Amino acid sequence: MTTRRALLGAALAMPALMPAARAQANWPERAFRIIVPYPPAGSTDVLTRLLAERLQPLLGQTIIVENRPGAGGNIGMDAVAKATPDGYTFAAATVGHFAINQYLYSRMSWDIDRDFLPVALTWEFPNVVVVPTQHVPARTLAEFIAWAKEKRGGVSFGSPGVGTSPHLSGEIFRSRLGLDATHVPFRGAAQTIPAMLAGDVTFAIDNLASYLPVIQEGRMRALAVTSAQRWPSLPDIPTMAEAGVADFVITSWGAFVAPAATPRPIVDRFNAALRQVTDDPALRQRFLQAGATPLWSTPEDAITRGKAERPMWHAAVQTSGARSD
Repeated sequence: MTTRRALLGAALAMPALMPAARAQANWPERAFRIIVPYPPAGSTDVLTRLLAERLQPLLGQTIIVENRPGAGGNIGMDAVAKATPDGYTFAAATVGHFAINQYLYSRMSWDIDRDFLPVALTWEFPNVVVVPTQHVPARTLAEFIAWAKEKRGGVSFGSPGVGTSPHLSGEIFRSRLGLDATHVPFRGAAQTIPAMLAGDVTFAIDNLASYLPVIQEGRMRALAVTSAQRWPSLPDIPTMAEAGVADFVITSWGAFVAPAATPRPIVDRFNAALRQVTDDPALRQRFLQAGATPLWSTPEDAITRGKAERPMWHAAVQTSGARSD
């Protein structure tokens, strides 16, 4: 009797399961969105739009990139965590969401491990030590450190906000070298750069993707990059180690994530499409021009990287004393 009831139950359930299975197999059947939890024109926004542009013809649907900035990206991430897990809402998450924000905020409405399923790592870029050419005479990192230590009243450094990787990079730099340096937070590089060019802020250790155009124009001087090797788009700029500051390897990176209950077949389809576009030499060139390099990984590799970097960022938050609530 039990076996007959089980078989009857399975038979009754099959019609309900079939539409869901078809939906997964045919994904995407309509436009879907990628929420960028930062303002427009920043590095996460620009790189997400470059990927969306290449993914659209491959997946056969429009990809809507939607900006939802605020609270260090927490507002946008919360929207995705609470979205219907049907494969039509994703987020462009960053290292901040995987490994920093949980140490900055005493209360968060989402948990990266509980509420999200990564699709793949998507990009990486270093931070770059930059100074405004007209206001800072130093031409090397060593000259800048010496100049900053002698400057009466100290110096200031800008970042796109408290607890971001540029802010924490600046705090590590200041603390390690004993600089009298004041942090000046902005909403993003679009606000930091004009302040630096006006001479109101002395330096930044910010995302290369945001600063590459003004470096190439000569309005900013790049003194070092925080990657382990020299960056292809700035081959003449030394690494921090080459410039005399050892053990200072920091990169910013991103990953597309979905709500945790999103069906794995949809995630795998999106992952495969990302692998195809990131292998495209033309896309790789566009990323380099934007100051970044495209990445691809399995969903599990994205989880592993986030967890591996948490001790470093936790220590950086403690050193800085940063809190965002």
